[in-house]
Amino acid sequence: MARTIQSLERAAAMLRLLAGGERRLGLSDVASALGLAKGTAHGILRTLQQEGFVEQDPASGRYQLGAELLRLGNSYLDVHELRARALLWADDLARSSGESVYLGVLHQQGVLIVHHVFRPDDSRQVLEVGAMQPLHSTALGKVLCAYDPVAHSQLLEAEREAFTAQTVTALPELEGVLDLTRARGWAADVEETWEGVASVAAPIHDRHRMPVGAVGITGAVERVYEAGELRAQLVAAVRDCARAVSRDLGAGRF
Repeated sequence: MARTIQSLERAAAMLRLLAGGERRLGLSDVASALGLAKGTAHGILRTLQQEGFVEQDPASGRYQLGAELLRLGNSYLDVHELRARALLWADDLARSSGESVYLGVLHQQGVLIVHHVFRPDDSRQVLEVGAMQPLHSTALGKVLCAYDPVAHSQLLEAEREAFTAQTVTALPELEGVLDLTRARGWAADVEETWEGVASVAAPIHDRHRMPVGAVGITGAVERVYEAGELRAQLVAAVRDCARAVSRDLGAGRF
């Protein structure tokens, strides 16, 4: 069995303690409830306070959960709301396009796949929920970088690996790709990440018209790419799906 880190276990126990029962607890209350020395409890509480996970009331000196936990919790809920709103539309997109559908969000200098609908045929496929895709070479990643300033800044910091001969890694060229993405409202990946594979993706916005994710299709080049261009009906289907999810999130018409 893997060893655990005692200080992290104690910090987690403190957060759970503060989340239930009394709204605010004093140092003695926390130490007593967890069976810790006051000095140990105080050190952990101070660390959690510095990170924003715990706040101390100036008047009483008692501790309560901090705003940073609320921010993290909202982020978790936002992703789950996005996925919940996208389920039906993603299924419809897979049926109408005949290709695999992916829903991605920004995570740790990459694209985290939070929903994946299999291509509607009898071929063997692997569920890729939880997989990470690069920002610079995938259609999902380009969309996020084009519309989300945080994603764009992470693109500048991330390692931009050349996966194929088609991968664009130079920053000036990438900026041009992002400008084009913003101008037309969608992004493409034609054998830039995987040879023989093409993708198209479009942005999803929330009620504040902020980019919260991207949805796209991925398939064999010969099915997605035709006469030197991505098939127009597939691009239109992806954009319609992104708009529908955005509307369900309260973004209105785009």
